[in-house]
Amino acid sequence: MAACSSLSLSLSPKPHTPLRYSHPTKPNPKPHFLSIRSCAAPDPTPAPATAPAKHRRPADQNIREEARRRHHSSPSPHHNFSAKYVPFTPHATTSSSSSPESYSLDEIVYRSRSGSLLDVQHDLSALQKFDGQYWKSLFDSRTGKTNWPYGSGVWSKKEWVLPEIDSDHIVSAFEGNSNLFWAERFGKETLGMNDLWVKHCGISHTGSFKDLGMTVLVSQVNRLRKLNKPVVGVGCASTGDTSAALSAYCAAAGIPAIVFLPANRISMAQLVQPIANGAFVLSLDTDFDGCMQLIREVTAELPIYLANSLNSLRLEGQKTAAIEILQQFDWEVPDWVIVPGGNLGNIYAFYKGFSMCKELGLVDRIPRLVCAQAANANPLYLYYKSGWKDFKSVKAATTFASAIQIGDPVSIDRAVFALRNSNGIVEEATEEELMDAMTRADLTGMFICPHTGVALSALIKLRNSGVMGKMIGLLLSALLMD
Repeated sequence: MAACSSLSLSLSPKPHTPLRYSHPTKPNPKPHFLSIRSCAAPDPTPAPATAPAKHRRPADQNIREEARRRHHSSPSPHHNFSAKYVPFTPHATTSSSSSPESYSLDEIVYRSRSGSLLDVQHDLSALQKFDGQYWKSLFDSRTGKTNWPYGSGVWSKKEWVLPEIDSDHIVSAFEGNSNLFWAERFGKETLGMNDLWVKHCGISHTGSFKDLGMTVLVSQVNRLRKLNKPVVGVGCASTGDTSAALSAYCAAAGIPAIVFLPANRISMAQLVQPIANGAFVLSLDTDFDGCMQLIREVTAELPIYLANSLNSLRLEGQKTAAIEILQQFDWEVPDWVIVPGGNLGNIYAFYKGFSMCKELGLVDRIPRLVCAQAANANPLYLYYKSGWKDFKSVKAATTFASAIQIGDPVSIDRAVFALRNSNGIVEEATEEELMDAMTRADLTGMFICPHTGVALSALIKLRNSGVMGKMIGLLLSALLMD
C-alpha cells in the first residue's frame, strides 16, 4: 500500500453550515460553499496578480524549455528568498527560532555538531514583505496549471520550499494536488458527524505521500551533482513507500538509487516498484530499524546521499500537503488533523506547513494535531501516556499497517515538538480496531488502506470519548499497494 498517511481534521467555521469543497472548474453557486479561485499563472517568483495570460508555446518546445525561455526573456525581480539548515531545537517556542549554527542547503550534512536533527529554516523576514493575501493569490493562481514547475502541488509553493533552486534542476512528476471529498455517509452513520472529509494523499506518482518529499530531495541532489558535489547516488531504508518514491524520482533524473528493505515484510507491489525503476535493491534479514541503522553507516562512509526523513529536506515537500488542505477549504482552518505515525516525520511536516501559514498571515491559527499509531508499534503513544517522560524505543511487532511498523522512530523529537505546540494528542489502534474501521469505511465506498484504518480507529475513539465534536474532516491516503 502506498504510504497511507491518513489524516483527519475537524472544521467548523460556520456552526450551522456544513463545509463543502468545490472543484475549481465547477464553481458552486451557493454563497456559503467553499471554492478554489483560479487566476493567471505568475512568473517563477512572486509577481503581480495582473500578470498577462500565457500564450501557447511553440510546438517544438516542451514545458521546461518554455519556462527557461520565459525566465530569460522576462526575468522576475529577485526577492532574496533563502533557506538554510539549522539544528532542530525541541524546546524552542517556534520552528523558526534563530540559531548561531547553520549550514547551506548545498552542504551534505544530516546532523548538527552536537548530533541533533537539522531543520530547514526559511528567511521569514523576506517572505513577510508580502502579505498573506498575496501568498494565497499566488498559490491559488498556480493550482491545476501545466506551467513548469508550478503544476506540482509542491513546487507551486516553491518560495516556501527550496527558494534558491533553479527550475532546470527540479525533478517533478506534478505530484500533490490530491483529491479531497466529503465522506457523508460514513461520517453520519458511523460517527454522527456532519463534515467528514477524505483526502487521498496517496493519489500521486508512485501511490504515496512520500512523493511530496522525494521531489524536493532528489531535486536538491540533482542540483548538487550539477555543482560537482561528491554525490554518486541516493540511498534509503524503507518499509516500501519511500523506496518506491526514491527509485522513481532518481530514475527520472538518471541518478543511481540504492534501497534497503526488510525481507518478507513488504508487499509484492512495493518490491516491484524500485526494481522496475532500476534501483539496486537489497532485501535484508532484519526489520526497518535494522535497515535504517545500516543506511546511516553506508551514507556516512560512502558518497551516497541519505533519503530518509532524518534528512529534513523531505519534510519541506511533505509540509505542502498542509498548505494544500487550507487551499482546498478556501483558507479555513481545520480544528483537528490526525496523522498515522511510524517514523514520525510527517506529523512535524504538517505542523510546519500550518505554522508557516500562520506566521506569514494566511491564517490566524493552526489545527490541533493527533498522531495515530498501531498498538504493535507504539513508542510515541507510550511516551505520551507517560507524560513525555523517559522515551524508550520498542521492538515493533507485526502489524497489518506495515508502513508504520517502526519501533525506534528517527523523528521522535520533531513529533513531540509538533504535538506539544499544537496541544496535540496521541492515540493507538489494535489490529482488531484498525481492521474493523477499514471494514466500516469500505462498506460506505472508501476502500481504504491499513494506515488509514489506524487513523480512523483513533478518530472513532476520540469521537466516542467526546474529545471531538460533530464537525470533522478526515484526510486519508488510500491506494491498494499493501
